[in-house]
Amino acid sequence: MAFEHVLVVGAGQMGGGIAQVVAASGRRVSLHDTVPGAVERALGKMQRSLEKLAEKSGGEPAEVLGRVSPVDDLVAADLLIEAVVEDASVKEDLFRRADEVLPPGAILASNTSSIPITTLAAATSRPEQVIGMHFFNPVPVLKLVEVVRAVQTSDETAAAIVALAEDLGKVPAEARDFPGFVSNRILMPFLNEAAYALMEGVAEPEAIDTIAKLGFAHPLGPLALADLIGLDTCVAIMEVLHEGLGDPKYAPCPLLRQYVAAGRLGRKSGRGFYEYA
Repeated sequence: MAFEHVLVVGAGQMGGGIAQVVAASGRRVSLHDTVPGAVERALGKMQRSLEKLAEKSGGEPAEVLGRVSPVDDLVAADLLIEAVVEDASVKEDLFRRADEVLPPGAILASNTSSIPITTLAAATSRPEQVIGMHFFNPVPVLKLVEVVRAVQTSDETAAAIVALAEDLGKVPAEARDFPGFVSNRILMPFLNEAAYALMEGVAEPEAIDTIAKLGFAHPLGPLALADLIGLDTCVAIMEVLHEGLGDPKYAPCPLLRQYVAAGRLGRKSGRGFYEYA
């Protein structure tokens, strides 16, 4: 499938990045978000991102942005890529509505970090055309796309999404539909242990992150990475892992919960483990 027209729902840092890379591939993008001003903010971030990329490798930001159109509601398209809040009920409701709006041949994909694709597929009349397409932040830079097959996903749907990811310049890796898939099943305990190390006074945030960066050759320390992802998102993913796998090692660190309760969500709120301008 060519996927000439893609509907991206959710204009946060993930949805905006997804819209950017899809538009950069020459495709038409409709971008929707229910939060007032979210699409406009996303377009501003895209402009800045594209200008930085153009300085390194050329390209015309205005040409790419010209392929992204804000829309007030769901519209018919060849493909839905959902990037809304990490809440199962919100996503299921979106998939039900998209199932009614998008044409029968369209594929419905979710950028979820942890919510089962099988339950999203079951909310539609086309479960064989539902799949996980999990991008990584920042989307324009990181190459990986975790392609997650629901129990119902057809081979044709999976092949089409793998081919699309490659056409977007990404590297697809297929995973089965288990809690947290592969990426977050490995990553979240790492971030959680870093939060425990801070809570228990083992080291200060800068030292924890420096040890991880220099000792493990990671580009970003675990606490800074948690701030980038969003501490509320980290807690939501860990709760899915904890409930789905039944292992207490996946329960969110109390310090993470406390920060979320205090509104310290990371970069997006201006403060998490670190403060941001």
